[in-house]
Amino acid sequence: MDIKSLVDQPSKLPTIPKVSQKLIQSFSSEDVSVNEISDQLSADPALSAKLLRLANSAYFHVSRTIGTVDDALRMLGFVMVRNLVLGNGMVAAFRNTPGMDLKQFWRYNLHTACASRWLASQSGINGDMVFTLGLMHAIGQLQMHAVAPAEMLPLDKKLNILDDGRAALEVQTFGFHFGNVSAELAKIWNFPQPLIDALRDIPAPMDSKDFQEAAGWVHLGAWRARVEVLGLTDEQLIASYPADLAKRLGLEPGWMAVLPGSNAGGSTHLMPTLKELTEGLDAMLD
Repeated sequence: MDIKSLVDQPSKLPTIPKVSQKLIQSFSSEDVSVNEISDQLSADPALSAKLLRLANSAYFHVSRTIGTVDDALRMLGFVMVRNLVLGNGMVAAFRNTPGMDLKQFWRYNLHTACASRWLASQSGINGDMVFTLGLMHAIGQLQMHAVAPAEMLPLDKKLNILDDGRAALEVQTFGFHFGNVSAELAKIWNFPQPLIDALRDIPAPMDSKDFQEAAGWVHLGAWRARVEVLGLTDEQLIASYPADLAKRLGLEPGWMAVLPGSNAGGSTHLMPTLKELTEGLDAMLD
């Protein structure tokens, strides 16, 4: 198996809803019409209802009820509305993927997106695009399982796809990892080059010749999500913590109380629980 064989035919690519395709095109278009996107979303009652349910969730802490797609675009911004619709579209596109616990997988990706966004915001960064990367970072796993389930089965029996050693095992077996496949899909979909590069580097951001800060935040967010989804003990949590990466990003350990060197009474705010960070957004996974 090689990367080309995973994406070399249209029949091997996921079928993405039409509105999601239009939103993907907006990554590389300077002439995207927000009004046109709003009209397309409004024309899909089911999608509009889900978008408004998400926009009014506790996650966004909006001060008034968001009643229309136009309201959502104004209150949340185009990038975040695009994130919500794309996330829903990706869940639909990969609904039948052999050999994967999709409920666990998407919960992990949602947790990664929300944790990454929160972490990036601690450095004063607008985390909406980091949220995009968090949602999309592991779609390569879905593509690998959808196209080559027999080749993936021995790896799945050996190591959970969410394990922090999974990328290294894939490189050892195939010569590439799921991040390379995610990046290849993003290239086919005409994502901007910085997002393609970040998707490729997320599994091992410190190994990249040109360090991508966004990849670093998502890697750290994925670690936090893995702790939750896999139920790691405090000992496993500490042993797997990417301390060098956190230092490179300028993140002090006080964001999580159990980390060595953490000072819960210090100036760094503790991250809320992932249940709080993702409250209401689980509707995206329905």
